[in-house]
Amino acid sequence: MSKTVIDPFQPDQIQRLVAEFGSPLLIIDCERVRTQYRKLHRALPGVDLHYALKPLPHAAVVQTVVALGGWLDLATTGEVHLARSLNIDAERCIHTHPIKRDIDIRNALDYGVRTFVADNPDEVRKFKPYADRARLLLRVSFRSPGAVVDLSRKFGCDPEDAVQLARLAAKLGIDVQGFSFHVGSQAADALKHVEAIEVCTRLLAAARREKLGTLDTLDIGGGFPIEYTQHVVDIGRFCAPIRKVLAALPKRVRVIAEPGRYIAGPSAIGVASVMGRAKREGHWWYYLDDGMYGSYSGQLYDHARYPVESLRRGEPLRPSVLAGPTCDSIDVIAENLMLPELRQGDLIVGRAMGAYTWASASEFNFFPKATVVAVNQA
Repeated sequence: MSKTVIDPFQPDQIQRLVAEFGSPLLIIDCERVRTQYRKLHRALPGVDLHYALKPLPHAAVVQTVVALGGWLDLATTGEVHLARSLNIDAERCIHTHPIKRDIDIRNALDYGVRTFVADNPDEVRKFKPYADRARLLLRVSFRSPGAVVDLSRKFGCDPEDAVQLARLAAKLGIDVQGFSFHVGSQAADALKHVEAIEVCTRLLAAARREKLGTLDTLDIGGGFPIEYTQHVVDIGRFCAPIRKVLAALPKRVRVIAEPGRYIAGPSAIGVASVMGRAKREGHWWYYLDDGMYGSYSGQLYDHARYPVESLRRGEPLRPSVLAGPTCDSIDVIAENLMLPELRQGDLIVGRAMGAYTWASASEFNFFPKATVVAVNQA
């Protein structure tokens, strides 16, 4: 008999969970994880989705994705340890950090991971001792100023250098499995994906002509947008140009992607409670038990703005300020937010807070990170 699915984002369920687990709280809804995964899977048929653990490295999310037939994108030894502790088949994992310590490579290989990413000659040479066990995806840079976070500034080789990098790998006896790219987080449209796929298709063909490796894989990264305070296009429409250009790839090429935010972001909410208030210059300031050094860290590190609301209803709304609990003046979540007059213990809910929130939170000033509660698990 299947378990009953609840909607933990409804006010009565939020209040129930806070009563049981306290505040602050991060509530992960595994049913929403399934929904997001299935939407992207329908939008990119034939593409193997490797969930990127970075934005929300929580066991419940990992297990939910794998149960759906999904794959994993690991980038650190800690993420390798998490996947291993959950008994995930290492063949379902790739390691995509372009810069690694030798211990990171050895830990991943010991687990059973075989596919790694490199983007420069020094990094390729690190794999010479492991040439019989490791294979490489060479990461190519495509600068994307339209993305909220341009990930090709820090990582990736220039397209014109990619085949030369493949030559070096082949000379060292390392199998080049293919190429990879990441156009950046929260892409505005799919045009950069299309450009990158077209260029990498030509790179695959050029490298195959020189017999530089297996060259049967293209990793199209992530960057698929989700809605915060601004509307974004439906994922099916967003991916339509990507589907079209992928259809021109040779049938032998396996295509993989690295969605992180798209799966995790809408699948969790942050709940904080008012621990005090003060009226300053005619406006109420409400001090929460979570803030910029906690779950709202994504406003600093990830340039995100979360839809925030009060669970108190039916009262006049006034311009208000939400501040975090620490003694630091930067710890202000939002100003000029229209809220009812709140009291100590009232709950504030941040929507779409699954990605780069709890994962990047600290315990600065000794305020504890939010407790994580996952519901609707298998």
